[in-house]
This record gives sequence, C-alpha cells and structure tokens, in this order.
Amino acid sequence: MAWQEKDNSLYQKLEFKDFNEAFGFMSRVAMIAEKMNHHPKWTNVWNTVEFWLSTHDAGDIVTDRDRKLAEKIDALLK
Repeated sequence: MAWQEKDNSLYQKLEFKDFNEAFGFMSRVAMIAEKMNHHPKWTNVWNTVEFWLSTHDAGDIVTDRDRKLAEKIDALLK
C-alpha cells in the first residue's frame, strides 16, 4: 500500500506475518526516526502498524521531513 495524504498527514497501514515481525519493523523505524529527530505518530495492534506522519513544529501539516521519513520507511520494506 502506498502513502496517502489524509487529515493533514501521510498515512499508511502495514500488515506483517505476526506481532514479532511488526514489532521488529517498528524498532528499525524507531532507530531511523531518532536519528532524524522526527518521531512518527503510529499504532501497533498484533501484526498491523499504522503511521500518521506530520510535522508538529509546522502546525501538524505534511512537510519534506515527513516525506523523507516515509521514503526511509519504504526502503525498510524492500
């Protein structure tokens, strides 16, 4: 599934094989987000991870920082 612009955020819902795979993916994203100092709003329920990326400092709108984080997230899926 591709990123969608939804409610002033970049949104994506990902499904994995199980909780372990989903949580491992989230851990890898967390390391990238920390280096970028740009932390996502996200949820995890069992094998599903949902993202809502926006820049709080810019008034909760989508900025280049969100697009760059989305690109890095996509790269982890390849």
